[in-house]
Amino acid sequence: MKDQLDRRIIRELQRNARESTSNIAARLNVARSTVHERISRMEADGTIAGYSVVLSKNPNEENVQILMLLEIRQQETRKILQRLSNYTEIRVCMSINGEYDLFLSAEAPRIEDLDVFVDEVAEIPGILRTNTFVVFGRKFDRRYKDTVQRISEQYLKDTGE
Repeated sequence: MKDQLDRRIIRELQRNARESTSNIAARLNVARSTVHERISRMEADGTIAGYSVVLSKNPNEENVQILMLLEIRQQETRKILQRLSNYTEIRVCMSINGEYDLFLSAEAPRIEDLDVFVDEVAEIPGILRTNTFVVFGRKFDRRYKDTVQRISEQYLKDTGE
């Protein structure tokens, strides 16, 4: 970050990444164009790597989760990944070695939703075979807790609380 104004802009975006540049500028007593240019620069230089949604509760507590292995025709990897990226149910897609090529973790509120999802994925051209597992429960999952902890620590550090 270049200076204190960059840090203040980042703090405002961390509070609400959807806030308009006009509102941020008004709160910081600077021109809207200044805020816009600073955000654009920080996105371009990698200071701002992206934006995300923070849910008020762990979304995994109420969703049904499946794990899915996919064997694919290698020549169609890009097309398959493009199609898979359109499914909001997919939380993770990893390239793996071995008998299968891709590993998916998908979630939905109801098992019936995942049943339809599994059938649709299996019909994507280039997917040769699938193997699906329903997750009955988590024994532990460090990812959600760690993410919440990092967000909380950063917020507290930025607000001075």
